[in-house]
Amino acid sequence: MTKIHTALLSTAYLGPVQYYSKLLRYPEIIIEQHENYPKQTYRNRCQILGGNGPLTLSIPVDKGPELKVKTKDVRIAYAEDWQRLHWRTIVSAYNNSPFFPYYQGELTPFFHQKKWKYLLDFNLEIQEKVMELLEIDARIKRSTEFIKEEMGNMLDLREVIHPKKQKGKPDPHFSPEPYTQVFEEKFDFHPNLSIIDLFFNEGPESVGILEDCFKD
Repeated sequence: MTKIHTALLSTAYLGPVQYYSKLLRYPEIIIEQHENYPKQTYRNRCQILGGNGPLTLSIPVDKGPELKVKTKDVRIAYAEDWQRLHWRTIVSAYNNSPFFPYYQGELTPFFHQKKWKYLLDFNLEIQEKVMELLEIDARIKRSTEFIKEEMGNMLDLREVIHPKKQKGKPDPHFSPEPYTQVFEEKFDFHPNLSIIDLFFNEGPESVGILEDCFKD
C-alpha cells in the first residue's frame, strides 16, 4: 500500500480538532484555493464552547457581485467589528481555562492589531501561529490550480471535514478523544470543536490528544 504523504484540505478558520489531526499526521498539506467558495463551512467559521453551550463564530465575507468566486478571492467584510466580537466571546468562554493565560497573547494580534483583506490570508496566518504553538511542522502549500481528484500519494479531504456531519464524507481515520473542557460540570463532552478549545484546556498535552484522535 502506498504511504500517504500529502493531504488536500480546504482552508479553515481556527479549524476543528479533526482538521488539526490531519495537519499533524501528514508531512505536506495542500490548501485548495481555486475552488468555488461554498457557504456554511469551516472556511469562515469555527465552533467553541461557552457557558450556555456550543457557539459558532463566523467571519463575515464579501464575495462581490459574482455568483461564483474562488476561495482565494473571498474578501473579509468589516461592516461590523467582528474581530472585537469574536475575541470578546473567546475570552468569555476560555478565561478560566488552564492555559488561556499562556496562549492569549499569541492570538490577540489577530483580533486587534491588523485587518486582513482576504479570508484565506487570515486563515493561513492564524493557522501558522497555532501550528507554531503546538509544534506542528507540516509544510503548507496553496494549490496552483483546482485539483479535480486525488492522485498518487495525495489524500483528498476537502469534503470530509464539515460542521454539518450529514454533509461531510466519512472519515475512518478520525475518532474524537475526550479531554477536559471548561464547562464539563454543565455539559457532556462536546467533540471536534475548534482547536482553541483543545489547547486552552490541555496546553502541551494537545498534541498527544491529536495523535490519539487519528486512527490507522
